[in-house]
Order: sequence, then C-alpha cells, then structure tokens
Amino acid sequence: MATIKDIADRLGISVSTVSKGLNGGHDISDELRRKVLDTAVELGYHKKGTEGPHSRFVLFIENMDYESASSFGHPIVLGFEKAAYADDNGVDIIAVSEDFQKAHEYDTFLMEHGYAGAYILGFSLEDPWMKTLETTRFPTVLLDNYIPANPYVGSIGTDSEEGIDMAVSHLVAQGHEKIAFLDGSKGSYVSDIRMLAYLRAMYSHHLPINPDLAVYGYFVKEAASYHVPTFLSLGATAIICGNDDIAEGVYESVKNAGFSVPEDVSVIGFDDLPPASKLTPPLTTIHQDLPELGKSGYYILKVMTEHIALSKNLLRPKLVVRDSTAIARPRLAMQQYRDKDSVANINPALYNSFLQDTSAVR
Repeated sequence: MATIKDIADRLGISVSTVSKGLNGGHDISDELRRKVLDTAVELGYHKKGTEGPHSRFVLFIENMDYESASSFGHPIVLGFEKAAYADDNGVDIIAVSEDFQKAHEYDTFLMEHGYAGAYILGFSLEDPWMKTLETTRFPTVLLDNYIPANPYVGSIGTDSEEGIDMAVSHLVAQGHEKIAFLDGSKGSYVSDIRMLAYLRAMYSHHLPINPDLAVYGYFVKEAASYHVPTFLSLGATAIICGNDDIAEGVYESVKNAGFSVPEDVSVIGFDDLPPASKLTPPLTTIHQDLPELGKSGYYILKVMTEHIALSKNLLRPKLVVRDSTAIARPRLAMQQYRDKDSVANINPALYNSFLQDTSAVR
C-alpha cells in the first residue's frame, strides 16, 4: 500500500506538504492540494482511519426520492444507516447530478473527504462516474447496477428474473396469454435485466412474444399514458410494470380507455411500496425487501473494505397477490400499432440476442 512518503517522492515535495494536502490544510494552494489528492488516488493510498471501526461511508443518490417515508429510496437509506451506526460508523448522504459528477473526480472526492467506501443508488449506465468505476480502487457497491471485472466494485439488487417469472406464472395460471411488459427507463441496467427476464419467462411458458408488447418507458406513472393504448389495441389482457408508480399510471390509462382493472386488464407492479396496498383495487406486485437492500449494501461494502471481492448479490423477491389480477377475459386485437419504444427498437442488441439464444435451443 502506498505511503505519504511515496506521494511526496512522486511530486518532489515534503511529507508535511502532502499531509496538509490530504487533511485540508489551509496554507497550501488549491492546485497543489489537487495534485496531492490525485497522486494519492493514482498510487492507491488510503488514509488511516478510513477502514475498520469509526469509518465514514457515503451514499450517492441520483434521480431517486429518499426523504419521504413512502418513497423507494427511504427504507434503503434507513437500512444502510442502521447497519452502519450499529458498527459505530458514520454515513453521509449526497444527492448528485450529472453536472456534479463532471465537476468532481470520483476517487479524488472520496479521498478528499476520507470516505472508506460508497453505496451508489439511482445511477444510469450513461452517468460519467460509471466509466470511472471500471478502474476505481475504492470499495463501492451499486444498487441495481453492475461493473464487470473490477474487484473493488460489487452490486446488490433483487432477483428480477425470479420476480418477473413469478408474475408471468401467476398470470398464466389465470389464463392470460397476451401479457404486456411496461419497463422502466432505457439506459438502465435493471430495466434491461427485467426486459430480458420478461422475454425469457414468456418463452419458457410457450407464450407468443410480440415486441410491441415489450416496451421501455420511465419509472414514473406518466409513462403509462403513452403505451397502454397500444397494449389495449393489441389485445393485451395483463400488464406487468417496471415499478409500482408505473402500475398506478396503468390503472388510470385503463380506466380512461373505458376498461377496468382487473375485470378487463390484470396489472402487476414491482417494489411493493406502501401506496401499492392502498390503490383501488390493491395492487398485486413483486415485493422487494428495501430495508434489507440497504442493510445488505452496507455489509457488502464493509466486507469489501476488508479486501474481500464480491460481485453480484441478489435478494429473493416475493409475489404479493392482491386484487389487481383476475381470470383472463380474452379480447381480439383491434388494430396493429407499432410502438417506437419497443424492445426491438430501443434495445435491438438485447432482443436479437434473445432470439438467437432461443432459436439455438429449439
């Protein structure tokens, strides 16, 4: 492991100057301080006290509500904080944006603030820091994201493949065949995982796969209004959603089209947030244990600070059956619409790979 002297030798400055740069000394220029921090990162230096008891960890959160009790992020943050505080470790929560990431080098930011590691929530595949995470040497855990081949970066999530298969199996048992999937945002790792899980589940149940019934939206309820009319025109009798917010939007769009849930269209969500049970009718949904995602994220991060490399870590989902699903009432397709956000258009690589894989096993 690199030492302060190694940094001093690299920069040709004194050990005391390096110490000032690492610890926020005021009698050193910002330019030299930045050089010290960048060199420390490059050499793999870690401040004493950033590992073991009384460490400090940081949660970086983007595009995710975590302050309201009914939000997706709140129980995750709470689970992480409780686990960290039980070990007498500190936690900072920082809401970040793309501009923030562009303005701050990831490794340098963690070094500068003395963080032992980071838990990252809500990032997309296109975020600036995602590229940096391919080579970072700081212990990092990603929620619903994955970086291959870096032993310093692990991931935590819920087994989407198992959860989506539970949902499809439940609908098949009720006689549904035309099952649509309204996914979350394009450019999201978890959206791609769930899309592939849907395609595989439909195939395993010998159901017809129409790419115009498999579309990307956004993780907000407003996404439903753009796609539900197409689903209905194609005769879909059930809609699986990328999260519970989308499902709430599906309720509204189905009603606006003159149909009802679940008599005409069955709906299944994903997450099981508190409002899901209060919808009319109460929402059948795939339950994620959100506090455990926070707690497990902390434990994974803690283990990684002890130089144990972990990769993908998945919690098991549970299908919570309520009143938004019912026996299928088949309808004929009224008109053949093409959806510009179908998997075949948005993610042709994933769709074509699925077609090739399934044709190979026939």
